[in-house]
Amino acid sequence: MESRRSKYILVGLSIFCLLLIVVTSFRDSFLEPLRTGVGYFLIPVQSGVNRAGTLIYNEITDYSRFKGAVEENRRLHEQIDGLVEENSRLQAEQFELQRLRELYQLDQEYQQYEKIGARVIAKDSGAWFQVFRINKGSADGVRVDANVIAGGGLVGIVTDVGANYATVRSIIDDVSRVSGMAQQSGDTCFVEGDLTLFSEGRLRISKITKDGDVKDGDRIVTSNISSKYLPGLLIGYATDITTDSTRLTKSGYLVPAASFHNLQEVLVILELKEDEADGEMPLGLGDQE
Repeated sequence: MESRRSKYILVGLSIFCLLLIVVTSFRDSFLEPLRTGVGYFLIPVQSGVNRAGTLIYNEITDYSRFKGAVEENRRLHEQIDGLVEENSRLQAEQFELQRLRELYQLDQEYQQYEKIGARVIAKDSGAWFQVFRINKGSADGVRVDANVIAGGGLVGIVTDVGANYATVRSIIDDVSRVSGMAQQSGDTCFVEGDLTLFSEGRLRISKITKDGDVKDGDRIVTSNISSKYLPGLLIGYATDITTDSTRLTKSGYLVPAASFHNLQEVLVILELKEDEADGEMPLGLGDQE
């Protein structure tokens, strides 16, 4: 009912305005006073209508611009999200390429051994990779006691093998003990795993003879008398070598060549120490696992 009344009022006002426009169009002199009076009424109405129309036009224009700005903002956000995602992907690929280059260099350094690349797929709880699993196993030629290298040096040794996986114990694990030697002098030592000590980024070196030529900065590699580790694999660098209280031996620390914070790819040496003709060692001289 209210809507119908509003419609009638609108129609009536439209007809009235039309009549006023018709009246003002006549040029007869007797209508001059009427036309003048109508002009006094119509001109303010026209001005008001013009102002209202201008305001409405401006509002519509501003709304269109606002809507366009919102759409442009949404499009720019989508572009930014896409660029951020692309940048993250490129950074990940760059880091992976860098790691693969390091593995390639390591592969070239130990060309005498047949190797296979593998990805780390799981690890024990904890901040470091003391025990972890890789995605290659017996089907790929991996065997128990296979040596594992990455990041410039020795990582650990395979302790368990399945068809498509293998478990690796790293040299930083508490039960790990590797027979090593100073590369320059050939003097032997033992590198012992110690997770508590590794929180400082170091491992322990022990059993250096009192006259042994092992000093700070020396490259420590796996020794020829190791029962499970192939000879000449870089373990790390000696530091803080001192004479023990017994005066019979020296000991100190080792900074590992490999990083155990974020292992992702490794190389597994398929040849075992026991495969070598001189692999049999006198009891007690080899590594203890």
